[in-house]
Amino acid sequence: METKLRARVAVAGAGAIGSAVALTLARARFDVTLFDPSPAGDNASSVAAGMLAPVAEAVFDPVSTPHLALLRRARDLWPAFAQGLGLEILRDGLRIEGEAGWLATIAARFEALGAPFQRLDGALVDAEDWRIEARPALAALRAAFQGLGGRFEPRAFTPDDLPAFSAVVLATGASDACGLAPELKALSPIKGQILRADRGPATGPVIRGEGVYICPGESPAIGATMEAGRDDLTVDSSATDALRAAAIRLRPELARAVLTTEVGVRAATPDGLPLVGWSATPGVMLAVGARRNGWLLAPLVADLAASYLKDDNPGPDAASLDARRFSRT
Repeated sequence: METKLRARVAVAGAGAIGSAVALTLARARFDVTLFDPSPAGDNASSVAAGMLAPVAEAVFDPVSTPHLALLRRARDLWPAFAQGLGLEILRDGLRIEGEAGWLATIAARFEALGAPFQRLDGALVDAEDWRIEARPALAALRAAFQGLGGRFEPRAFTPDDLPAFSAVVLATGASDACGLAPELKALSPIKGQILRADRGPATGPVIRGEGVYICPGESPAIGATMEAGRDDLTVDSSATDALRAAAIRLRPELARAVLTTEVGVRAATPDGLPLVGWSATPGVMLAVGARRNGWLLAPLVADLAASYLKDDNPGPDAASLDARRFSRT
């Protein structure tokens, strides 16, 4: 596909991955229209702590453990991707606190992965993991995309829109995208709830304890639940009460905090990696299913989508993220 012809491409979904794909294609001189019916920032990517944390994901999430090398490659794309966006990448790392026996278990996981860490003041410290602020990042991606001439349509993409475009990239999260791609049947929803506090650590590393993390900021994020198979947006205090209690054990001052709950639904594949590449449906590409690593994987997925659209070599991670890997079995 010749970008010099300004090929028209639609991107369905304006979360982290959809916005990154739209911006990357606009930078590559495609004529891009981004579709999303939700108000800006009203999606699962905004209900997130913005973690660019391959080591923490591999250590704390068994589904991500086999993918550490790929997750590190994704993180390493962020500095170049964020250039010119006015978006700060926070590199304060990770501090893990808890009972001695639990910390010993976590240290053993680091060692099994060959991931470097330090012991400091009774805690484990990892300097590899980064983060961004999710809502400002979404705004920055949208502004940069539109600054390059990209168009935004505040509605859902439908099959009736297909004839107007050379291709559509589906980045629709847990939505079925109107049945446009049979590969989406491999996805399952995961509901996530995150708490925002009116006080707590404003700067410094992400703090992790048993069953919880605290992400510093103006409104520190306490997260996050992973409720597999649920696609509702109902606040469920039976899940968030455990988060609150675990956070207070780490930082007792949070007992006085006023907490608000945000809810998002993410899409996941059986192996925890997204579907990226051409669907069996002509003209339809997938960039969906990143589980809880949408922000971390966004530049990598965007580069893959651009490579496919330009008929370039997609690189070493294409097979692992192949959009049709489950429908072929």
